[in-house]
Amino acid sequence: MTLLAIDNLHMAIAGHPVLRGVSLELAAGEVLGVIGESGSGKSMTAFAVMQLLPDAARCSGRITLAGRDMLALDEPALCAMRGRYVGMVFQEPMTALNPLQTIGDQVAETIRIHDDRGQDDALRRAADALTRAELPPERFPMTRYPHELSGGQRQRVVIAMAIALRPRLLIADEPTTALDVTTQAQILSLLARLAREDGMGLMLISHDLAVVAGLADRIAIMQAGQVVEQGPVSLLTRGLTHPYSRALLAASTHQPARDGGDDGDVILRVRDVVRDYPGRRTLRGRAPAFRAVDGVSFDIRRGESLGLVGESGCGKSTLTRAILGLEPVQRGSITFRGQAVHPAMGNDLRAGMQVVFQDPYGSFNPRWRVDRLVAEPFHLAPVAPDVARHRVAEALEAVGLRASDMQKYIHEFSGGQRQRIAIARALVTRPDLILLDEAVSALDVSVRAQVLDLLADLSDRLGLTYLFISHDLTVVRAITDRVMVMQAGRIVETGPTAQVLTAPQHPYTRALIAAAPTLPTGDAA
Repeated sequence: MTLLAIDNLHMAIAGHPVLRGVSLELAAGEVLGVIGESGSGKSMTAFAVMQLLPDAARCSGRITLAGRDMLALDEPALCAMRGRYVGMVFQEPMTALNPLQTIGDQVAETIRIHDDRGQDDALRRAADALTRAELPPERFPMTRYPHELSGGQRQRVVIAMAIALRPRLLIADEPTTALDVTTQAQILSLLARLAREDGMGLMLISHDLAVVAGLADRIAIMQAGQVVEQGPVSLLTRGLTHPYSRALLAASTHQPARDGGDDGDVILRVRDVVRDYPGRRTLRGRAPAFRAVDGVSFDIRRGESLGLVGESGCGKSTLTRAILGLEPVQRGSITFRGQAVHPAMGNDLRAGMQVVFQDPYGSFNPRWRVDRLVAEPFHLAPVAPDVARHRVAEALEAVGLRASDMQKYIHEFSGGQRQRIAIARALVTRPDLILLDEAVSALDVSVRAQVLDLLADLSDRLGLTYLFISHDLTVVRAITDRVMVMQAGRIVETGPTAQVLTAPQHPYTRALIAAAPTLPTGDAA
């Protein structure tokens, strides 16, 4: 039986067309994967179902959920439908949760909005919802606040809020984008189990075909506000027909052409590094210290691309901060270009190492123009204003942008262009080593392929050396020569990337590879 029917949906915001004739159906107990790049209309379709739209939005067509026309309902009726008939899981749990409320109160609030049986009953039902979301109160007290949980645990709280009233339809909008592979696999398994247990329809929105392929019964591919192709998930192996669909599939498995190299001199040497953090203060004193990095040793040679993979909390970011000289280490040594790395090292040494972060928008000051943003690292190695302007223009052109773009603000660029600007900022001091911290994890597959091509080209042309930190094994396979696998502060396996990812030796490496979503094999041509 059809649970959700979207028929010829058109939407415009302030007169600008956003959706163009979207038609989709979803049955109870079915999983529909909605795939497309940023701006394709995936999320706006979901928001239209719930009628969570800006005031300037105008819709035509028909959206029928559980027999009710959502476009014909007034706001009180829509409020009654939301939560009880349709729930939503958002991409970023930290922004979906109130940092000042406990997780128990937040789940209970969802229940109390639709049921006035009292706080005690709401908290009891909230505990049940959290247990179903695999956060049982005996292990995760409902008095905890969001900042006391990991990213995967926060996403489970958001899922508990969405399923607390056992809705008929659950919409999950990029629910695993920022999560490591094992946590991602757990969240996807949880969503599938909840849909199966409750007979819910599940609309899974993603730009990652591999994520959708492992869970969905049917897929719909969107481009520029339209559904360009839909059908059973077997289309991914049986043959996609639309050029855009085929381009997405090709981008998902894209391998940049690169020379690679590991025969240069050692540029970074890490030896037996240990980094401890003080334990929490308790009524009985301070708890034992936490060891985030435990005896790590490795070398990176000039021109090499080295991958570092592992789950959240394994010590990747702590190790990165130590390499950058932002944090001291308790034992061991780090040398870069033959000089010791430490928090008090000179700016000339710092200028030789640059970073590209995961979220380019969050790492930029939105009030500055691009020329000032890209020139920011010159505080480490000052140059004359005319030289700085020339170097900024040179860096922008090196990443495929125009010198004239330096007069624009960061909000005027797409996500992929912002990441190119972040790479330009890293290039402007002409560094020897660039650390890329989840630098492509938030990008669409086609934009990700373009950025990986750019990084490979820059490495070959400029002789750059990369330390590529990522939870995405597909990206690591595409861009690195060697890979290190980190668990609980230790490097548990290292070797040539193809060898480690094809024939892993350590059980933890095998578990990471098993958890990573993969596209089904078959002839997709």
